[in-house]
Amino acid sequence: MRTNKRVLVTGGAGFIGSHTVDALIERGYRVRVYDNLNPQVHGENAQKPEHLHPGAEFIKGDVRDRESLKKAVQGTDIVIHDAAEVGVGQSMYSIEQYVSSNVYGTAVLWDILVSEKHGVEKVLVASSMSLYGEGKYRCSRHGDFSPRPRPDAQLKEGRWEMLCPVCHASADPVPTDEEKPLECTSVYAQSKKDQEVYSLMIGKAYKIPTVACRYFNCYGPRQSLNNPYTGAAAIFCSAIKNGKPPLIYEDGLQKRDFIHVRDLVRGKLLLLETPSADYGVFNIGTGKPSSILELADTLISLNGKEFRPNVIRKFRSGDIRDCYADIAKIEKLGFVPQMSLRDGLRDLMEWGEKQQSVSKVEIAHQELVSKGLVV
Repeated sequence: MRTNKRVLVTGGAGFIGSHTVDALIERGYRVRVYDNLNPQVHGENAQKPEHLHPGAEFIKGDVRDRESLKKAVQGTDIVIHDAAEVGVGQSMYSIEQYVSSNVYGTAVLWDILVSEKHGVEKVLVASSMSLYGEGKYRCSRHGDFSPRPRPDAQLKEGRWEMLCPVCHASADPVPTDEEKPLECTSVYAQSKKDQEVYSLMIGKAYKIPTVACRYFNCYGPRQSLNNPYTGAAAIFCSAIKNGKPPLIYEDGLQKRDFIHVRDLVRGKLLLLETPSADYGVFNIGTGKPSSILELADTLISLNGKEFRPNVIRKFRSGDIRDCYADIAKIEKLGFVPQMSLRDGLRDLMEWGEKQQSVSKVEIAHQELVSKGLVV
């Protein structure tokens, strides 16, 4: 699809946002980026990053700044709202920061869209797999179920697997579809749920087609190697690059759905350009589960290291056991993930070799310990 429509990408200088900008410009969109260049992601006194496409207009601003954001919205046809604070662990003690940026920032955007003159005809909002809480599971005797979080008593005993609520036998994870009840287990997850709910509610009320994109665990080039609250792949990559074994909570066998950023962006643009997706909620993942230990071992192998991950067998508040995507809904629109985990991690590693990074995971871990958030 070739177009000259004008797109505003909030958070467009960041990891997923900047890849989205590249893909939009490649397809002929005219792109405006609005980003506050968060120091935790971009470094202190950051300027427009070198990786941002030179064909994109850049405005430095915060989504909570109404007047600045209003000017950025003017003259655009589409808004892709990627701006957000990310990270489960940090959200559990930086509560005001996460709620303010993610929820209030989204409220400001929508207040502009319903109160001011504009030409916006579609909105994509970045949602998250985290709002599911635990994924779906299957007991061999009692079938599928959507569990509540594991009890503290179970976790303190180091029994990590999800148990059937009827027979208490270990259950196996199955793909999590968009209809699963939402059970947020962190401030971050709740803030993303609020973003999604407000966006779809207001979009429907004002007849502005809106789509919620539930990102699964995205990784790839440009993911900050200096932010200890970013995704596991980048955190592990930074640790390995600095000669340190990756730190892993629980036993490392918890499963996630890791999707390369270019695959995720292809899914986003498919939803943008498919009218039948309007007002819908869509998982964007690979549909394939991988353990955290597999992720770490693959990165260690690709880096030619011989150490083993540091599996500490402790639980971080807000974490879940297993969740991977059922992608049948977006597959019906034509989405097919292309990048294997190993090839995708090689891409991340090769990019990371050229980047400066400081592994801060121990600092982040001690912060969680000091707040009583590690069991």
